[in-house]
Amino acid sequence: MEKEQVLGYVKESLPEAVEKLKEYLRFPTVSAQHKAIPETVAYVVKMIEDIGGETKVLSGLGGNPVVYGFFAAGSKGDASKTLLYYNHYDVQPPEPFEEWNTEPFEPTILEGKLFARGAADNKGDLVARLTAIQILQQAEGGLPCNIKFMIEGEEEIGSPNLEPYIQEYKEVFAADACIWEFGGKDEAERIGMVAGIKGMAYMELTCVGADIDMHSSVGAYVDNAAWRLVQALGTMKNQQNEILVKGFYDGIIEPTEDEKKVVAELPFDEAAVTELYGLKRPLITEAKGTDPRDAMVFHPTMTICGLVSGYIGEGAKTVLPKSAKAKVDCRLVPGQDPDHILACIQQHLNDHGFTDIQVKMINGQKAYRSDFHHPFVAHVLNTARLVYENEPVLAPNAAGTGPMFAFGEALQLPIVSTGVGWVGCKVHAPNESIRLKDFEEGIAHMVFLISGFAQALDRTN
Repeated sequence: MEKEQVLGYVKESLPEAVEKLKEYLRFPTVSAQHKAIPETVAYVVKMIEDIGGETKVLSGLGGNPVVYGFFAAGSKGDASKTLLYYNHYDVQPPEPFEEWNTEPFEPTILEGKLFARGAADNKGDLVARLTAIQILQQAEGGLPCNIKFMIEGEEEIGSPNLEPYIQEYKEVFAADACIWEFGGKDEAERIGMVAGIKGMAYMELTCVGADIDMHSSVGAYVDNAAWRLVQALGTMKNQQNEILVKGFYDGIIEPTEDEKKVVAELPFDEAAVTELYGLKRPLITEAKGTDPRDAMVFHPTMTICGLVSGYIGEGAKTVLPKSAKAKVDCRLVPGQDPDHILACIQQHLNDHGFTDIQVKMINGQKAYRSDFHHPFVAHVLNTARLVYENEPVLAPNAAGTGPMFAFGEALQLPIVSTGVGWVGCKVHAPNESIRLKDFEEGIAHMVFLISGFAQALDRTN
């Protein structure tokens, strides 16, 4: 199809797609709270089957069900080529409710934006992809290749049960390439895409000093669990934000010269980032003397995500807390192993005299990068150029994390992530949204991507 023809079909399909997305968003599918899982699974199955796809609901290997969807190539298509989509149907908890301007599970359109929990992460992307398939079926009488979906329900809690499904159903999900779940436009309206993802070691550190909270006056002679935990955390990172844990950097695979070159050319607007988040201090890369773009893609991190101890309510309560907990995440790069990171941190604490502080892994995932030279990577980029006004941006990996390593290792395929988000979509925060224009463009991108998928792979054979 010609470009104008595709854009016309997309515009005609948009009202129906928006209504379908609204219905999908009304399910409060919060995996962390075990809400609305069966109902959402049934609706996902219905969306696929309503446009002629086959489905299987995979369960019994732990956790929430995984939905498999399949669309066969049409009679004029190439049935030897298969494109896989990865999505998830679960969403983050909506709390704090008081910070929402609209009801989180009642989709609301205001000023060209659709507000609801899950609109950007990740329900909007699934509906955009299904709409593209429907357009191709109606306009071309069939699909130009096979298309598969893996749609899981635990991504927002770290996909703890996904790998057994990948291993058990490896042949079912076999494909030539994969489009991952997310993506969006930056502050300069450039669509951002990634060909990989960072890993993660998410841990809980606990210090227990007594059986009960005590009057703070006993702080004259009783050790304070909160201070002790803070002091332990302080040994792991210095004021220049350098990680001091021995063995933390073991095994890191250095980026290729091509990857370094791509990252050096990535756009980065420090003033825009500062304004977007309302930053009150300089970027930590300034003190470290590093490029923020290198740090985002190539450097591992260690972040205190939360601290809990004692009394933090209104007014005063003079208490010496019995215990303290910290949530810490380490974003990892290729070659790092989350179990090794856990062992290194526990050993570091022991070596510094904090043998009483326990470290527990909550979620561990390895990093993954696709081969930047694979023709699929170029195809995703080239088809984006047909749709978006500004030059798209493709990075070797995202700064965030997902279960991409398990996919890439088991299925041996290139993976690129792109989606319908935007810089202000506020994923994981109140007032999450997508813009309808981005949703429309995302559908068009998928139409072009699917249309030329088989030919793009054939050109290298």
